[in-house]
Amino acid sequence: MTSQPVLRLEVFTPGARIVEAEARKVVAEGAQGVFALLPRHIDMVTALRPGLLSYLAEDGTEHFLGIDEGILVKCGDAVQVSVLGAVASDDLETLRAEVTRRFLSLDDSERAARTALARLEAGAIRGVMEIEL
Repeated sequence: MTSQPVLRLEVFTPGARIVEAEARKVVAEGAQGVFALLPRHIDMVTALRPGLLSYLAEDGTEHFLGIDEGILVKCGDAVQVSVLGAVASDDLETLRAEVTRRFLSLDDSERAARTALARLEAGAIRGVMEIEL
């Protein structure tokens, strides 16, 4: 019996590693909308919007995080997510309210500055990945 391929997921905030897990699937929201990553998905770098990030663990359980803006990098079987803040919960309604309260209630200038910074970081990481190829 062959084991299913998995992703090595790590989620970081400036002060801590929030998640270190093996996952069958990761779902997040980027600037162009919601997307899912599977183990054999192409490598990518994208800016993340505040919202929900979920992952299906190797044992089949689904886990949820409310996240602030950040960057997601998928390279091989590794998915690394760096966000300004994150909250874990199994209660989606409470988690959505917490995301709104903590990460979406920014003034327009702060939101624009964070978005610009996330795009710059994603562009820099893409450039490094292209040089290494």
